[in-house]
Amino acid sequence: MDVLVKTREDIEGANFPSYDALLEGFSWERARSLLDGLPEGGLNIAHEAIDRHVAKGLAAKTAIRWIAKDESRHDFTYGDLKGLTSRFANVLQSLGIARGDRVYALLGRVPELYIAALGTLRFGAVFCPMFSAFGPEPIKARMEIGGARVLVTSAALYKRKVAAWRDQLPNLDEILIIDCEGETLEGTRDLRKLLAESSPNFDVAHTAPEDMALLHFTSGTTGKPKGAVHVHEAVVAHNVTGKIALDFHPDDIFWCTADPGWVTGTSYGIISPLTNGVTMIVDEAEFDAERWYRILETERVNVWYTAPTAIRMLMKVGAGPVRAHDLSHLRFMASVGEPLNPEAVIWGNETFGKPFHDNWWQTETGGIMIANYAAMDIKPGSMGKPLPGIKAGIVAKTETGVRVVEKRMTIGQLALKPGWPSMMRAYLHEEERYRKCFVGGWYLTGDLAMKDRDGYFWFVGRDDDVIKSSGHLIGPFEVESALMEHPAVAEAAVIGVTDETAGEVVKAFIALKPGYQPNEELELDVLGHARRRLGPAVAPKQIVFRTNLPKTRSGKIMRRLLKARELGLPEGDISTLESDEK
Repeated sequence: MDVLVKTREDIEGANFPSYDALLEGFSWERARSLLDGLPEGGLNIAHEAIDRHVAKGLAAKTAIRWIAKDESRHDFTYGDLKGLTSRFANVLQSLGIARGDRVYALLGRVPELYIAALGTLRFGAVFCPMFSAFGPEPIKARMEIGGARVLVTSAALYKRKVAAWRDQLPNLDEILIIDCEGETLEGTRDLRKLLAESSPNFDVAHTAPEDMALLHFTSGTTGKPKGAVHVHEAVVAHNVTGKIALDFHPDDIFWCTADPGWVTGTSYGIISPLTNGVTMIVDEAEFDAERWYRILETERVNVWYTAPTAIRMLMKVGAGPVRAHDLSHLRFMASVGEPLNPEAVIWGNETFGKPFHDNWWQTETGGIMIANYAAMDIKPGSMGKPLPGIKAGIVAKTETGVRVVEKRMTIGQLALKPGWPSMMRAYLHEEERYRKCFVGGWYLTGDLAMKDRDGYFWFVGRDDDVIKSSGHLIGPFEVESALMEHPAVAEAAVIGVTDETAGEVVKAFIALKPGYQPNEELELDVLGHARRRLGPAVAPKQIVFRTNLPKTRSGKIMRRLLKARELGLPEGDISTLESDEK
């Protein structure tokens, strides 16, 4: 737990000279005053991200620089965004969509995704992004739970992943295709044509701070995905945490590599940078080390927010490519999505001349809660310290509630005192599931952590068996359900196993139906089935065939036991074990 002390030059360039200075005089009321708001107490994310900058003479400033797969560039100014998102809002209005309706996006990182997100918020509807890598089943489940009225997608994604079951969602009235190119798909509309025919003027909807704005799905260990509800008030946290945790300066060029299908890609890949008036980079292509270094150099990126998986992939390539590029303008590097291993922090410092600053938050928190700040010494492997306005603690459950664990470096559940602006307001349609997150005046995160004597927090692991792979939270039940749809599969259990690049990958244990024999051909067939149904981001990477799976007397498969044996950990209490075969 050695401290990595940064240079005086780094400290002097930060928004806040020290952690104590960061905390001094902070209040959420003061953070709220950094935004303009709407008349009579209204608040709308799109207004704070676009309109207020245009009103202050920044219409010509580049808001988004989009880099296509062929590396061509297209700039969108704040003025452009106002016109394009107004057109999208007018499209929604012309189609009879109402305020509060759910608008879903199933797209890669293309301009229409960002226009749809901000146009939906401008209109007063609710935006829900999905990963384009999802298979048909995860897409359908999320749209069913949220009661989707509109889906914005591409022709290829619609035909491959939506068309077959579209009629099974009675609330889904409109499919807007971004790239019809003369092709007519029955039951869909040409979004580009609709945008061209719409007015570039649309006054921002007068939404209240507590009006629903965003719906982000996250998986649990059992049951369907959970829809975390976020409101327009969340923009208060998105805005100020950009200044505090990502050290945004007014003229920064910012690159968040996350896809908006993940909450990071929405909170910090759209809302936070735009509300802070910076220029943000959007790259359509998938990871490529040399391409990334070219972007960092050519675009003169100042602040770079990426994931541990990507950092580990860069480490695999080595430091050589970095030295071939001028990255002197790169001021601040941050990481999120899963714990950043100490080696990656040290590698960043040695390779770039500055460390990656890890931070921690969840879909449910809506914004960064704990971070390593620009002017704060880093302990490699630590999550850092809580943001101002956030009270974090380590707690242990008791018969009557929870108690705070005072002893330093003692493992307990990471908990937060409720009340910050970006806190989820509900799990959609699941009041009881939401209520169980709050015990004894604390929000229980489900993560295990420790706190050291200097106030730094250290991540230990999940309190359940959700799998975290390349920034994706994967619920075992969702994967197991898809596997069991294969005609040969009788039972399935999945766990996360350590992977050098992705952090964790999904490993499946399968018991076959009578008449089927385990072999390589069947293994490939099951893997292919899973990839078609779930998409490559969620599907298992490995399969093990077993005659039986460990189950309790009540019939529940013991994933915990499978993982313990896989990793060589203590098996713990197996008194309820009914059946098993190692």
